[in-house]
Amino acid sequence: MTELLTGVVELPWWGYVLYTLAATHVTIAAVTIFLHRCQAHRALDLHPVVSHFFRFWLWLTTGMVTKNWTAIHRKHHARCETAEDPHSPQIEGINKVLWEGAELYRKEAKNAETIEKYGRGTPDDWLERNLYSTHDRIGIGAMLVVNFILFGFAGIAIWAVQMAWIPFFAAGVINGIGHYWGYRTFQPEDASTNIVPWGIVVGGEELHNNHHAYPSSARFSNRWFEFDIGWVYISWLKMLGLAQIKKVAPRIRIDTAKTHCDLATVQAVITHRYEVIAKYTHTLRQTCADEIHHLGERAVSVDWAALKRMLNFGADALPASERARVNEALDKSKVLATVCAMRQELASLWQRSNASKEQLVRQLEDWCARAEASGITPLQEFSRRLRCYA
Repeated sequence: MTELLTGVVELPWWGYVLYTLAATHVTIAAVTIFLHRCQAHRALDLHPVVSHFFRFWLWLTTGMVTKNWTAIHRKHHARCETAEDPHSPQIEGINKVLWEGAELYRKEAKNAETIEKYGRGTPDDWLERNLYSTHDRIGIGAMLVVNFILFGFAGIAIWAVQMAWIPFFAAGVINGIGHYWGYRTFQPEDASTNIVPWGIVVGGEELHNNHHAYPSSARFSNRWFEFDIGWVYISWLKMLGLAQIKKVAPRIRIDTAKTHCDLATVQAVITHRYEVIAKYTHTLRQTCADEIHHLGERAVSVDWAALKRMLNFGADALPASERARVNEALDKSKVLATVCAMRQELASLWQRSNASKEQLVRQLEDWCARAEASGITPLQEFSRRLRCYA
């Protein structure tokens, strides 16, 4: 009777806590390594043994179907921050995604068009067709039985935490806060953020802005202080011959001897376009703030928040009313007009897919020449550095 209440394994209270953290950590590792980086983005290939272990563990601890998760996440990237995004806090509201993210996932999983269009290339073997995708409740039920046998009634509490872990941290925190609050190293055309520069609770997924800038990268960390434990595990698997890394985010190379733009410069700027825009915005931010202060002394009002959104995301990201107010300010400030116009022209470099390589080189060289003739010191310095991209 005692074993029925306490289970076959008795642990001190902190032992149950450690086991729970370890078990949920394996789950988040399975999500970030297998579902996210391997299946959704093909950033790496996993050995069949590792791949199947993750599939089995996720069946036990989440009941998630690989094809469904992959399809919904791919659609999120393809339709990010639009009405078709399955879980954007910019559209649904932060509270909805944070607390009801799992409901949004389940709703989209019922959309057959989403699953068919975005779920291709996922496992389709006998086990997937006859067990994992058709009897998901058996897996989480089996996990409950195992936990109860091992730990008794404490095992039920552990199981409850396991079942809530991914719905809260992945569906809620990452999909919610990761598109609402945090710091941005890059400026992709969405609201993605890095929540914290380090963390083990969500396996590296907290570096969400980095991921949206380079979706097909197996490594999410980019700056020296960022820690991606998922990448650590992938590196170990590679050393053991259990993983093959296909792509990681490239690093910017600077050649200080360069004084003119060439094809390598254009290629580097396009490859690192989200970082280029982020650096442009950061470099010119104080210039814009100083100019707004000067305009204020002349009783000219400027919507600083709207101007920052224009610098970050472009004029098209602003509602018509905000764009009109910003344009009024630009008409009264040559500095602000130049900064915003040069930002738009720089972004057009990677938006004109029909231009030849030679035309792109000439366009970038002309942009740099006009930036350096602008008389705006930070813009001149930014342009000179841009010429050094290699």
